[in-house]
Amino acid sequence: MTDGQDNVEETIQVDITAVREDGTTDTVGDDVMGTIFGDVGTNSFKFAVTGSAERSDYISAEHPDCGPVLCQIGSIVRKTSITLEKALDAECNDASRDKIIATADVIGYKDDKGLLQIPRTTFLAGTRVRRAEPDFIRKVLGLRDDSKTCAYIGMLRGYDMPMMLDINNLVQRHVSILAKTGGGKSYISGDIIEELMKHNVTCVIVDPHGEYGAMREPSESGDERFGIEPHGYSDSIIEFGVQESDDMKPLRFTFKSLDSRDILDLLPSSDSKNGLSALNKAMEAVKERKPLYSVKDVIDELSASESGKVYSLMADLEAVDALGLFAERGTHITELIQKGKTTILNLKGVAPDIQQIIVRRLGTMLFELRKADKVPPLMMVLEEAHNYCPQNEGTLCKKIITTIASEGRKFGLGLMVISQRPAKIDKNVLSQCGTQIILKVTNPNDLKAITASIEGLTGGMEQDIPGLPIGTAMVVGAGIQTPMLVEVRPRESRHGGASVQILENDDDE
Repeated sequence: MTDGQDNVEETIQVDITAVREDGTTDTVGDDVMGTIFGDVGTNSFKFAVTGSAERSDYISAEHPDCGPVLCQIGSIVRKTSITLEKALDAECNDASRDKIIATADVIGYKDDKGLLQIPRTTFLAGTRVRRAEPDFIRKVLGLRDDSKTCAYIGMLRGYDMPMMLDINNLVQRHVSILAKTGGGKSYISGDIIEELMKHNVTCVIVDPHGEYGAMREPSESGDERFGIEPHGYSDSIIEFGVQESDDMKPLRFTFKSLDSRDILDLLPSSDSKNGLSALNKAMEAVKERKPLYSVKDVIDELSASESGKVYSLMADLEAVDALGLFAERGTHITELIQKGKTTILNLKGVAPDIQQIIVRRLGTMLFELRKADKVPPLMMVLEEAHNYCPQNEGTLCKKIITTIASEGRKFGLGLMVISQRPAKIDKNVLSQCGTQIILKVTNPNDLKAITASIEGLTGGMEQDIPGLPIGTAMVVGAGIQTPMLVEVRPRESRHGGASVQILENDDDE
């Protein structure tokens, strides 16, 4: 900034009827927030604040060529005449001569074809800046209010304006939900899944912590402002787990679907890795006798043919058999995927390497069946996605996840990745997510990964992310053309991912 510009900012005087450069005047009203001054660009400008203003507020300014243009406050500073010496004076409290200066980022206007455009010429200094009306915000940003095709996720922060995401866009272009631990990522993912269930969209949720089964039950209370009433979704949910229970059906895969190298990857003992040749022979021998076979059949064949030479391999296979995940006949696809239903794969307590085998089998099956149109279009939800498709290492399921991210949209297979460590997710997956929902993130590496993947993120918005309060999300995509701050709506169903309270207050007794 030049010395001259700095002097202008410090001495700017705002009159009640300031004259524009074109000779016209404008009278200050209740909606006027200030006046443009100084050097004015096409993408941003400064204005002297005369009304109430906060960072991220939406404003409008009249452009000489384009008419009213929507902008957003990116930063606010206070220019003061109080020097260091005055500040050290305990009696110095006169801030009456302070000037409030805001920087506005230009969002744009809708042209005759309904396309969002940014002016190619500058605003005029002296132009009044006004608080943007909700209808104007909705028009310029193309916000939809269509409960038939959209998912209601909350309110635009600072406005009682419902925020809705286009469901077709959600599934077709994939979604990422990113936040630090406790930032509310599972909460808002539950909001979206509730909306998908309302619209009878088929979903499959990979749930490593066993949280989503709680959505069968209604929440404890509603919220009048958001128009939310408690509601459980037991009629829409089917839950599978490795261990069978009253609420969960058993999840089983056929053992013959794994090749010998896949099986060795499951085994914990390094001594078992030397048994590849013996395992291949045993599996070939079993296949000749039985088209469908179990882990126990392979163990019996090893015992008979190798006569104790592969004790470690057999012991590890017995441990895999004890998991109960593999059987002669697996869970049939018509039971696992049902049109309009949400299937939860509860993997709580399942070892990470076994989870990766499950996700690989599931992802491969869904991808191939969608290509053949044998299952309905669906959304695959992947909690703790950094464990399944990490950036700097390979996993058993990484390849199929990246394939779904890059090709799934062509076949109606959507992907929702949820993570507390954005920097650890494979960039090829994250870059394919057309809808991004960001909650509070403070890790510098994670912030760098996020800002590199979001188009249209201004400096002010980037600064907002570490300070986002719980319950506020930055959203872009699925019909939202520029990043917007959203107050996340309360859940209708019970949230199963709430933190465990270690100590109770006396008031709770």
